[in-house]
Amino acid sequence: MLTISASSRQVRGADVPASIPAASSDEVLLRAVAAGDKVALQALYLRHKVRVYRFVLRLISDAASAEDIVHEVFLDVWRQADGFKAKSRVSTWILAIARHKALSALRIRPEQHLDERAATIIADSADNAETITEQQDRGMIVRKCLSQLSAVHREVVDLVYYHEKSIKECAQIVGVPASTVKTRMFYARKRMENLLETAGVDRQ
Repeated sequence: MLTISASSRQVRGADVPASIPAASSDEVLLRAVAAGDKVALQALYLRHKVRVYRFVLRLISDAASAEDIVHEVFLDVWRQADGFKAKSRVSTWILAIARHKALSALRIRPEQHLDERAATIIADSADNAETITEQQDRGMIVRKCLSQLSAVHREVVDLVYYHEKSIKECAQIVGVPASTVKTRMFYARKRMENLLETAGVDRQ
């Protein structure tokens, strides 16, 4: 559970809005966070924490450190919310913060190994045991193939397919031109196709 200390950022008493519905848009929630609403921050955290965690985990391959980074990300969201310029979606902005922190962690600890168990797909409770097993087996193979891509190719595949980011948004997060993202995606797709075919996985 994310906790925010009183010293993290001064809460402006008169400007703090009443609690707003958790179903509000990210933009509405972030504006409330900027005004000092901790409930809105918690709503953003609950909405995005799993995706941010998985994104960070795929970059640094360390489950414990990924959890720590996720909390640091949302502390930065709390501190920097009033500086958001709405030049991108809130989720894109959050992932850009996460990427910066993950890469900083990698510079400190460059040698890590992927914890496949920590990356296991969260099963849908509506699925039966057989379906869950099939999904997990296929997911493990896909993740193994994904781990064989270069870091820059793995990153764009993760952003475009898992996080459903556009090429433009991906470019904003990674900090490269859109044309570079397209090139990386082209080579990443070709490599994944070959790896999945070798592993006998149906790409449908």
